[in-house]
Amino acid sequence: MARIPLEDNFNDVINKAQRGLKISDAELAQRADVTPEDLAAIKSGKTLDPVIRRVARHLRLSPDALENLAHKRWYPQLPDFPKGFAMFNTPHDDMTVNSYLIWDPRTRLAAAFDTGADCEGMLNILQAEELNLRYIFITHTHEDHVAALPRLAGETKAEVWASELEPAPFPGAKTFKENVHFHVGSLAVKTLFTFGHSPGMTTYFVTGLSWPIAFVGDSVFASSMGGSASHYADQYRNNREKIFTLPRDTVLACGHGPLTTLAQEKQTNPFFAR
Repeated sequence: MARIPLEDNFNDVINKAQRGLKISDAELAQRADVTPEDLAAIKSGKTLDPVIRRVARHLRLSPDALENLAHKRWYPQLPDFPKGFAMFNTPHDDMTVNSYLIWDPRTRLAAAFDTGADCEGMLNILQAEELNLRYIFITHTHEDHVAALPRLAGETKAEVWASELEPAPFPGAKTFKENVHFHVGSLAVKTLFTFGHSPGMTTYFVTGLSWPIAFVGDSVFASSMGGSASHYADQYRNNREKIFTLPRDTVLACGHGPLTTLAQEKQTNPFFAR
């Protein structure tokens, strides 16, 4: 697979934080002691380091991490999964979206996390590996993440599951509470409610593969996080309390952008680096 770009540029991070904290341009420029013109410049993508660093401090962002993101100094080191894991990146309108497949090589039982815009690649892997898709887990119901749900569920007859706070838009779909456990052969799946970006955003923490892995949907991205104009505080708190407390070697399988790891995000994500 070709290298997937980071979901957000540094100015996207600034805009998400500013929007979530409900700080106007005039107020931010005054607090950070920068000119409105310089603020507008960095928000349009110009790399003015002193301005970036001043603004970061007043948006509760890491100045070092934001500056490194602005200069494209970092890309996540990708973990290796020799077996039992596949990632799919499919186009949806003017962006791409990720979906994932895990399986137990012994029992050949499998689970999908979201469907993306096109499930053709996932269906091909299911057939090639002779897998039985037991579950389709939905992180949240935004169109790009469930566009292929009717086809995938229809062709595999897998059970569709989503948070009770945001049921999946599919007949017969089931819902769960937080901290429910599922098993896919020898693999264990735990549900964590990380709402904010959407009402029922769910992270699925999976153990039993080469690395622990969290399917985080749009809760967190490599060097960024999902935006929310109205529930930013919930999103930030849930990310910090439920995702950033997982084991440091946890792989983060994000809804957009590349895979990353919790250890890397603790050092490089402007929202969470310290």
